Amino acid sequence: MVAEIVRSAGSPEVRASHADRDRTVEVLRVAAGDGRLTLEELDERLEAALSARTVGELAVLTADLPVPAGQAVTQAEDVVRIRQEGASTRRGDGWVVPRRLEIRSAWGEVTLDLTDAVIVHDTLDIDLDLRAGALKLLTRPGVVVDTGGLDLHYSGIKARRPADAPVLLRIRITGEVHYGQIVVRPRRRGFGRRGATA
Repeated sequence: MVAEIVRSAGSPEVRASHADRDRTVEVLRVAAGDGRLTLEELDERLEAALSARTVGELAVLTADLPVPAGQAVTQAEDVVRIRQEGASTRRGDGWVVPRRLEIRSAWGEVTLDLTDAVIVHDTLDIDLDLRAGALKLLTRPGVVVDTGGLDLHYSGIKARRPADAPVLLRIRITGEVHYGQIVVRPRRRGFGRRGATA
């Protein structure tokens, strides 16, 4: 899985996140349990995984191992468009964050849950046209949201100060909000883990 993320990112120099390291550790443990790695090899690779700085360093550690069943190749699209009226849309666990999101929403709610998202770019530009609804961003350490480019009309922004951590993803939101609300906060414990929907 980690090697596939590198291919979709197009750059092995992308900084590795804690989630990237955790996924690599899990692949290594499964491989050792299947008899593909000796205990000595497992120890060496686990040590390297926990100290890896880039996604490319992690990919080397799993390049000779099979991809676990059920894990598909992740592709990061350049532009994703969300258009809705009177409905709710959610991007949840394991969704691949594109370079750019174009959101056109009226009388509805759009939730972007970044807690377990696959992040392969260092920036996400959101072009927003929101009318009488809400945009919710559920963040994790290292995700920074800039709302300075928004034009607000009878609307509000509720944003919690991000935890101190190296920046993994910088989100820039531009556009217009009419009678709406932007909410930026970490996901609460016990918050429903529903799958990604378009």
